[in-house]
Amino acid sequence: MAMIGRFNNLEVVKQVKFGVYLDGEELGEILLPQRYVPENTQPGDRLEVFIYRDSDDMLIATTETPKAQIGEFACLKVLDLNRTGAFFDWGLPKDLLVPFSEQKKTVEKDQEQIVYLYLDQETDRIAGSTKLNKFLDNYPHSYEKGQQVDLIIEEHTHIGYKAIINGQHWGVIYDDDVFKPIRYGQRMKGFIKLVRPDDKINLSLQQLGYGKTDDLGKRILHLLEDHDGFIAANDKTSPDEIKRLFSCSKKAFKLSIGRLYKERKIAIEENGIRLLTK
Repeated sequence: MAMIGRFNNLEVVKQVKFGVYLDGEELGEILLPQRYVPENTQPGDRLEVFIYRDSDDMLIATTETPKAQIGEFACLKVLDLNRTGAFFDWGLPKDLLVPFSEQKKTVEKDQEQIVYLYLDQETDRIAGSTKLNKFLDNYPHSYEKGQQVDLIIEEHTHIGYKAIINGQHWGVIYDDDVFKPIRYGQRMKGFIKLVRPDDKINLSLQQLGYGKTDDLGKRILHLLEDHDGFIAANDKTSPDEIKRLFSCSKKAFKLSIGRLYKERKIAIEENGIRLLTK
């Protein structure tokens, strides 16, 4: 069944001067305006389109890609405000409404906020909400330690950064595990570090175990090549300096250079590490 607020693969049923009509099944025929119609499109062809309501509240199709679909989160910018709520840029001509009743805090123009997209059951329109807790941790998870996940970085608290995991659950990245600048709304890969007894999730931005040291080792070797084969850092260097140079913890750095040393790829000297030539 064709769905509002999602991409759909629909059949072209007829051509008109201002576009083509698509078979929207239970939704009826839906116009794809001419500016979005691919060249040489004919009745019977199938097109991948996104369905939403335009400014006249009519169902319309587009081949443009919005910043999120229904059921997804995205960091969006506030374009305008009125008595109804805030209007966000979500990549389509008609801006996305986040009603005041769906705002965790009152937003301001030009502010960026993480928004969840949903279909308003009363109006049948796509709308947004910044009350993220309503849409997360609503069912059990089965994450495993070391599993790679997709993250959206949320607010910074006194212990670290909250993050949305796979668009479904909350997790936290403790400050001690952050070795590079991250920002609100940023999308990035992460890893499950620990599933706690209370089912809360600790996250890491670096791969765990041997894979982690392998990746870090490659980065260290590349940095050595870029610095004429020598970097003034070793196992005696301060954690802050290692974090600045290599975006990792001192523990991970020591494991990695120890591995590289055993593989005879580097020499560990009194003042730093040196790349060994073959």
